[in-house]
Amino acid sequence: MKENARLVIGKVALDNPVILAPMAGVTDLPFRLLCKEQGAGMVCMEMVSAKAIYYHNKNTEELMQIHPGEHPVSLQLFGSDPQIVADMARAIEERPFDILDFNMGCPVPKVVNNGEGSALMQDPELAKQLLGALVKAVQKPVTVKIRIGFDENHCNAVEIAKIAESCGVAAIALHARTRAQYYSGKADWEWIRRVKETVRIPVIGNGDVDSPQSAAAMLRETGCDGVMIGRAAQGNPWIFRETAEYLKSGRLLPRPDNREKRETVLRHAALQMQYKGEYTAVREMRKHLAWYTAGMPHSARFRQAINTMETMEELFQGVDAIFPCKDGKE
Repeated sequence: MKENARLVIGKVALDNPVILAPMAGVTDLPFRLLCKEQGAGMVCMEMVSAKAIYYHNKNTEELMQIHPGEHPVSLQLFGSDPQIVADMARAIEERPFDILDFNMGCPVPKVVNNGEGSALMQDPELAKQLLGALVKAVQKPVTVKIRIGFDENHCNAVEIAKIAESCGVAAIALHARTRAQYYSGKADWEWIRRVKETVRIPVIGNGDVDSPQSAAAMLRETGCDGVMIGRAAQGNPWIFRETAEYLKSGRLLPRPDNREKRETVLRHAALQMQYKGEYTAVREMRKHLAWYTAGMPHSARFRQAINTMETMEELFQGVDAIFPCKDGKE
């Protein structure tokens, strides 16, 4: 059965083919650890600017923190200058990441307007130079994250995938939307199938995987080798254990009860506190708490309260109130 095939990227073997997608402002070390503990086959870091590494940016150093418990982990670089990208990849290769990913999918204007991210889909020759330079610069496997194309009139994912494979890239992740779509509309999985049929290296599908069943459907319909889960993991790290189990056995695990949700949220907050200090931790937990509590009774009022929280003590009190549980039951 396709879902049970082992995904190997270069020499890095994944326990399962369910991967946490890189998301700026979301997939920091605390969140990656949670997702790994919940069964993610691989976790991907927030994207890091090659130029920021070059200029020794302090915030970038924090972005590149890695915990021994999160392997295998993929570090994602972005940039548009082949020399700088290759030199910075070489400079950081000794860090304990397992895979080096290159971003050609970010749709954010400040990235695209700089000729980076998904803007590179418009320049196949520059993409070839960048990927070729990266593969030559490091011994670790190099992967690339792309989109269908820049817009619906320029869908060139197959061409870019061929270029990536010819450069020695070890795997391709395809977000099945154009840059123009950002994250709206429906992902077109047909493009994942086309790319998979074109190249011999592993292809990881991304886009609209929001449940164990949709992950299985993507694998089945496209023939891809792995699935990447992004926004559906926000406030829902349990999706990884649920999806991995479903792909392995066909069994749907029960959703977490209030006690487990509460324990996970408190662990998340404690990790944020450990790595970022109280001031930053409380503020960064606000968005996560909004995701954790979406759709719950009284969650709208809770989200309003979140934004006034200044201390971890206030946050803990709020979590106790929103996730009531007694004697191990909801």
